[in-house]
Amino acid sequence: MTAELQHYIQAADRENTVKAYASAIRHFEIEWHGLLPATVDTVARYLVEHATIYRVSTLRLHLAALARWHADHGFADPTRSPLVHKVLRGIRAKHATAQRRARPLQLDVLADVIAWLTKDQEAALEQGRRADVLRRCRDRALLLLGFWRAFRADELANMRIEEVVAERGKGLTCRPGRTKTTDEDDDRAFHCPALSCLCPVDAYLDWLEISGLTSGPVFPAIDRWGNVSSDHMMSQSVLPLLRKILAEAGVAEAQSYSSHSLRRGFAGWASANGWDIKDLMEHVGWRDLSSALRYIDKPQDSMKAKFEKALADHALARSKAAPG
Repeated sequence: MTAELQHYIQAADRENTVKAYASAIRHFEIEWHGLLPATVDTVARYLVEHATIYRVSTLRLHLAALARWHADHGFADPTRSPLVHKVLRGIRAKHATAQRRARPLQLDVLADVIAWLTKDQEAALEQGRRADVLRRCRDRALLLLGFWRAFRADELANMRIEEVVAERGKGLTCRPGRTKTTDEDDDRAFHCPALSCLCPVDAYLDWLEISGLTSGPVFPAIDRWGNVSSDHMMSQSVLPLLRKILAEAGVAEAQSYSSHSLRRGFAGWASANGWDIKDLMEHVGWRDLSSALRYIDKPQDSMKAKFEKALADHALARSKAAPG
């Protein structure tokens, strides 16, 4: 295999997928002491022994990693066996649990948190606490961009200044690099308008002005002395950072929020304010309807109204059809 061919084969895989598959193979071979190439019975036993340890989605990922390893090395794929499929179905039937949904960050809670961050930033500036000035300014930009753009944790963590064009009073456009949902030929652009309040554009530009950053990650780590890292924030660190911000701002049950709370909060706000589902999908970047619907809570009174309307229409139709 030529170096050029190997280069393009590697480029076909997402970085996160490669890491996840490598971790799964390492677990199977080193930690569990499974032999590769594996047999159908070995894979089935692996699933059984981890049925109560891993979620079904994690077991599926491990099977995908094993399938890739066998394909890459020219061996028959044991994960395609009917026995393996049946074992996985049984595990799903016996142990699968309903997926927990993120608690949405409501707009009024966001407004309270932004007000607290702004006030604390002003106090830190007066007291000469540069590290806190930087953190509060960065966190305002992170929350407002995360909410209004409905970004995932990895999208926020991987944002680069070189990919963003912003102008006060007009808007912001971000053309990110590849993420776990972008295709090779995608030239995605995320737009965000300037707003009269809770403006993500102003928050982003304020952060650049205070930090002095002109390139690199938009949301880097900041140490206790106010030194700004040149490395990206890890996507796994977005959740503890979000909860820390909410807790410090006095938000009740801050630990109940997740890294999807910003996206779910925006989706709920947009739905409640009359956004068409197609417009919402285009804004967020969802490819299928089921992804969008997982983030939208239909109010019970709205559902009740639809039921009652249908019943009223049915009763009216029956009365018209009844003989004289």
